[in-house]
Formats: sequence, structure tokens, C-alpha cells
Amino acid sequence: MAQIFHRSTNTITRVTLIAAFLGAGGLLWFFAQMQRSPYYAQQGIHRAQPVPFSHAHHVGDEGIDCRYCHTSVEVSAFAGIPPTKTCMNCHSQIWVHSSMLEPVRQSYRSGTSLIWTRANDLPDYVYFDHSIHINKGVGCKDCHGPVDRMPLMYAQNPMLMEWCLNCHREPEKYLRPRDQVFNMHYEQPSFRTPLSLDGKTYTDQLELGSYLRTKYHLRSEQDITSCSTCHR
Repeated sequence: MAQIFHRSTNTITRVTLIAAFLGAGGLLWFFAQMQRSPYYAQQGIHRAQPVPFSHAHHVGDEGIDCRYCHTSVEVSAFAGIPPTKTCMNCHSQIWVHSSMLEPVRQSYRSGTSLIWTRANDLPDYVYFDHSIHINKGVGCKDCHGPVDRMPLMYAQNPMLMEWCLNCHREPEKYLRPRDQVFNMHYEQPSFRTPLSLDGKTYTDQLELGSYLRTKYHLRSEQDITSCSTCHR
């Protein structure tokens, strides 16, 4: 019987199958990398706001403490968005005729809240509690970045589960004294910047973090990396 297919067909079939498997693997790798990319996490993107509020000016230049606007950050899961009255505490006396601040004045007159766009917005299936992180010694800057140098707010970190778990597995790398949580200029202890706490001087972050982990009664790694901790 005459041969129907040319003998090179076997080679072509093998090459096609190998290419298909490699192509499928390449696509999976590409999408996995995209999911971890700043583009997917929308890092560094300035959000459109009703008023171009500058953290660099208010925090960096004027030295306003985070808690002046985010009043519930120490006691609640939600950090709090300041009401218009908080803005008007100052702007009823300064920049009173600025056209840029007219939406603020209009909000105050009408009693209608300004609708701010969140720069760091976790999915609804993720539970995050600001107060527990603040009271365990996690600095604002560790998650939100150097907001005192942000003319317009943007997401500094990816806020992906993998990023959160890196901290939950080794929190001692990040913990700081509670009285330094809101300090945007805080530096981790080193020989150049030693830190004295409770009668001891620390020059190593892991040593300090291990001490604070015990002092602030952090739960075990198994507990804080459990699915139910963040997905309830």
C-alpha cells in the first residue's frame, strides 16, 4: 500500500505539539507575571479627585499628623475620610478665595460630602483592619509609601496577597515602636541610626523586630498567615 503521508509529517507533528505546549506554558507565565506587575496593581497612578489634595504640602511641608484627617485609624478597621468641616478648619481662614478649593466650600455649604477616589482599594473579599496594624507597630509608610512626598496620592505598593504574606511571615522585618508609627522620617535601627527602647539600644532591625513581636503580642505565623485572617 502506498504511503499516504510524507515521512516528514512525523517530525512536523512532534514540533507542533512541542510548540503548543511551550506556547501554552509561555502564556501562563506571561499572565502570571502580568498579575504581579505594577500595571496590574495600578501602582504609581494618580487618581482623579474632586480637589487635587497634596499630601506633600499638608504632611511634608505643614507637618500635619495623619490622625488629624484619618481620625479612626487607631481604633477602627477603616482609617476614615475627613469630613469637609476638617478641611474648613483651616480653609475658612486661608486660601478662602481659591477657585481650586471651591468644591470644598460648596460641599460645606450644601452638606454634601465630597466623593474621594481611594488610591489603595482592596477587593471586597479581603478584610483589612487598620487599627490592629497600627497597634502592632506597622508604620503608615510601610504600606502607603512616602505620602509626605506625594503631591497627588497614588498606590506605592501592589497590595497583592503575596505582598501581604511576605510581611505576615516575617513581621519582625518591619515592626517599629508604636510612637514612631506615624513618623514619615523613621529609619530602621542600624549602627548609623541606633534606637534606644526600654533601656536597650538596638542597631539591628531583626533584633528590634523580634523584641517588638513579643512585646506587642503578635500571634503566631501560622495564625496570621491563615486564610481566615484576611478572608472572612
